[in-house]
Amino acid sequence: MRVVHVITRLIVGGAQENTIATVLGLRKCDGIDVRLIAGPTTGPEGSLEAAVSRIPGIFTLVPELVRPVNPWQDWVCYRKLTALFRDLKPDIVHTHSGKAGVLGRLAAKKAGVPVIVHTIHGPSFGKFQNCFVNGVFRSAERLAGRATTHFISVAQAMTDQYLAAGIGRPEQYTRIFSGFELEPFLRAELKTELRDRLGIGPHDFVIGKIARLFVNKGHEDLVKVASEVVTRIPNARFLLVGDGMFETRLRRMIERAPILHALAARVSAGYLVGQGDSMTPAMLKDRFIFAGLVTPSEVPEYLALMDVVVHLSRREGLARVLPQALAAGKPIMAYDCDGAGEICLNHETGFLVPPGDRALLIERLVQLHESHELRERFAERGRTLVLREFSVKKMVREIHHLYQRLMAVK
Repeated sequence: MRVVHVITRLIVGGAQENTIATVLGLRKCDGIDVRLIAGPTTGPEGSLEAAVSRIPGIFTLVPELVRPVNPWQDWVCYRKLTALFRDLKPDIVHTHSGKAGVLGRLAAKKAGVPVIVHTIHGPSFGKFQNCFVNGVFRSAERLAGRATTHFISVAQAMTDQYLAAGIGRPEQYTRIFSGFELEPFLRAELKTELRDRLGIGPHDFVIGKIARLFVNKGHEDLVKVASEVVTRIPNARFLLVGDGMFETRLRRMIERAPILHALAARVSAGYLVGQGDSMTPAMLKDRFIFAGLVTPSEVPEYLALMDVVVHLSRREGLARVLPQALAAGKPIMAYDCDGAGEICLNHETGFLVPPGDRALLIERLVQLHESHELRERFAERGRTLVLREFSVKKMVREIHHLYQRLMAVK
């Protein structure tokens, strides 16, 4: 069986880690020849390209496969992908992400590929876009959907959204959670040298967020509640792991936040102001730590520093950081968007918050701060769920079985 995966770019991100893990896992299965095609990796998010480019004969770069819509480049990319598929003669083309998903599936159909699979890692259309853009992407997905043999969704929420948009039929969808190597997270331990280097004190309550600094990831909401959180949790620190084009904007928001009111409220509430505190706007700035871009292998040690992991994205299939945090023994909080509720089980493995409900977000953070027992209970139940559902071996096995079933039908 010859399989070709196609993804737009190999930046540091959940869809890209999923794709690489799938490709490398399938290489270990008997009777499978697997390849990967991607466009150039650009931007501040970092690159995972080295994980596959160093393996001879597995990776092909198509320079015209770029994320922004560009009619000329898109046409050239479509022609190149069609030619590649005709040359490689795959039994299955498996696409990922928006641009590669549309162009890859249409090119595979043109080239006569027998089975075409697409993984929905996150919604490519929805309320997060204006009406015109939403309509264009929805139409593109419907067009590509007609060329698709089967869809893999990383969350049931993705299946429901695409079916509601008139894309495919229920029997064409299979949910397969995005698996990852569990062991590094299960044995994640706090490293005091890393904590000291980041300026985190041993008694700080660390509220962590791991995500690209980008639109719809929810960093702005965390900044907006920070003053009130510091008022009610005097030892609170915010650890942001990730990089992106929103960093400058976030830093400016933090500098302009009304921390003086929060500090005054702390004093009136009877909290002692520590020697390091100051009645200046710089105080809130000092409560935020921008760790920057870290490699996937470093994520467990950063999770080990956190007391609670928040994920406030308004557009996400199912963020990998949520099961990763639970595997590392950390309770989670998330906006109730897309697939978050399939791993952040409200009052069982964490707290779900309606998107934009900042008052409830604050209350839940305070609740977790005040109860170590609650944090432990959420993490324990979450780890059991992750061990059962999110191993990379389980993901690869289910994808392999799906391939065999689709090929048998063909």
